[in-house]
Amino acid sequence: MPPAAEPQGRLVLVRHGETEWSRTGRHTGRTDVPLTPAGERDARRLRARLDEFDLAVVRSSPLVRARRTAELAGFDPVADDDLVEWDYGAHEGRTTAQIREELGDPGWRVIADGVVPGETPGETIEEVAARTSRVLERVAGPLETRDVALFAHGHLLRVLAATYLRREPRFAAHLLLDAGGLCVLEHEHGVPAIRSWNDTGR
Repeated sequence: MPPAAEPQGRLVLVRHGETEWSRTGRHTGRTDVPLTPAGERDARRLRARLDEFDLAVVRSSPLVRARRTAELAGFDPVADDDLVEWDYGAHEGRTTAQIREELGDPGWRVIADGVVPGETPGETIEEVAARTSRVLERVAGPLETRDVALFAHGHLLRVLAATYLRREPRFAAHLLLDAGGLCVLEHEHGVPAIRSWNDTGR
């Protein structure tokens, strides 16, 4: 049996532009925080940077910060609930320093240690990874021949990249991603790989 054809398309990941919460380091899961003026400016700058791609599909988290980033970049994205950010439970709106103080754990990290229930139930990193797997399944067909762009959130996209690279979800800790960052994933000789990562255009 001949080997399966290697996908020719590139997977373009775009983290939403700056929000007040991202600027101050607050965990922003399901809270629908808008872009700051700087975030809107950076989203508009994405348009020229995305012109080089042959995009067959553009999908976005339905949360306003991601959807608006896609719109300002010139797209009318398909909303995908599986691209919503990690549900941080009781840690929503808190900085890492605040969470560490509240837990009495100076080494707490969300990717390694997870979250606890609060006003929302929270998610495990494995549940986040399962959502990213569903997204990747949905875009696999278009990626056979053309490019796909996903507009979403920092932790979600880091876990999605780990899943794409066939790594365990906690590999996401090694993939830093700033607001407005653009990443390109593709295949080379059958191996999923990073072409570029966290390009903010600055």
